[in-house]
Amino acid sequence: MEFTMKLRKVSSRTKSEETLVATNKTARKRKKTSLTYRKCVCTPSQASTFEFPSVWKELRVKAQLCDGIVKCDDGSEFKIHRAILAAVSPYFKALFTNSINRSEEEATEARMNITGDIFQSFLDFAYTGTCTITKDNVKDLLQYADQYQILDVVQMCCAFLIDDLSPSNCLETLKFASQYFCKELIHKGRLFIRHNFSKLLKESYEFYKISPTHLEDILKDDELNVRNEEAVFEAIKMWISHSPIRRKIHLFSLLKCVRLGTLSYETVLEMSKWTLIEEDANCREYMQDVLAVMGGLGQEDDIDYINNYLFRPRIPHGVLFAVGGWSAGSPTNFLETYDCRADRWLFSVDTDSSPRAYHGLCHLNGLIYMIGGFDGNEYFNNMRCFDPVQHKWSERSCMYYPRCYVSVATHNDQIYAMGGYNGRTRMSSVERYTPQTNQWELIAPMQKQRSDASAATVHDKIYIVGG
Repeated sequence: MEFTMKLRKVSSRTKSEETLVATNKTARKRKKTSLTYRKCVCTPSQASTFEFPSVWKELRVKAQLCDGIVKCDDGSEFKIHRAILAAVSPYFKALFTNSINRSEEEATEARMNITGDIFQSFLDFAYTGTCTITKDNVKDLLQYADQYQILDVVQMCCAFLIDDLSPSNCLETLKFASQYFCKELIHKGRLFIRHNFSKLLKESYEFYKISPTHLEDILKDDELNVRNEEAVFEAIKMWISHSPIRRKIHLFSLLKCVRLGTLSYETVLEMSKWTLIEEDANCREYMQDVLAVMGGLGQEDDIDYINNYLFRPRIPHGVLFAVGGWSAGSPTNFLETYDCRADRWLFSVDTDSSPRAYHGLCHLNGLIYMIGGFDGNEYFNNMRCFDPVQHKWSERSCMYYPRCYVSVATHNDQIYAMGGYNGRTRMSSVERYTPQTNQWELIAPMQKQRSDASAATVHDKIYIVGG
């Protein structure tokens, strides 16, 4: 009997109502499919691509076919279509269909502990697929969208916060993201802090409010982007000096985050004279031990830089590679790296098998390509590839023509080799290399022969200048 009555209810609907319900069932089904296996609700790429019918907005504006009311804390009321809200939120679906308590009739009225402005934004998204997100409302939107399971709005808010990260707000944003299941936002926030730590110290008042555990996690990070360990020590001094009586008990654990072995003996000695270090027995003894180790080291002593935290340098945020070239009257296979953070050059043991000069270099998808060149006797048409992560050189497909003084640029995951000198004449021909197929191809030549020119890619166009 109950089943028959339900059939009569459906048959008594108007044609427009049936169309609206059917449309929203499809939308709910699509939403459910897209949200089933989410690992992180804030990943922007997981946002729904469902196209919202324009008729929904029209029905909302004209308040037609409404079958429910939502009342907010500030007294505002909204006429709604329950099926549309259920399509974007499992919470509203459960609320309006009584899926938890099936013995009761379907609810047509809901009370929300949020303001009308926030719920208005939720309605904007439910009917149009978009809503206005600003610096003023983003945190409230994310909080309540998470509470009411409007996951697409959570994703939009997280994407907004990621784009809005700055040295002045990154710590506050990371703390906020940690309260919710926003893995991508947390990851991006930590990455931003790591790469912009020096700016953060100057611009963020939130730095003085972070917990000692959080500060220790930041300072221990191998990828913390600081020029030298003096900056880490200064950060500790700034944080403790903000409230020395309460915070000096954390000095010893924080002091061990400073990689003192990378500094000069004189610098560490000067650090040890800080009043709070001299007053703390553990800190004073620790600094004396470090100075004793550093003072006893000879030039011949082997130091385990990998496993000895005291001497292990941090991973540079950016590295320049200088490969080969002409030195002391002959080509070389030397490979040098420049640490942009520490402002110093280092020799690498990852030299190539043969020396060469006057070649082209480019970086593409994490690999360094060395193209053409000259070894003093032979002009090369081959290409060598260096993987800086695996520390390995490999041979790649050869060009059609030998080229030294070649101009190189990258565009759309392809490498362009332009002009150059083949041992007899300057060239105007251009070749293009596709890494996926490991193939070179000849393309339209330049209007003039040239070598020793500079090349760059700007706004999807390759420019070659001078030569």
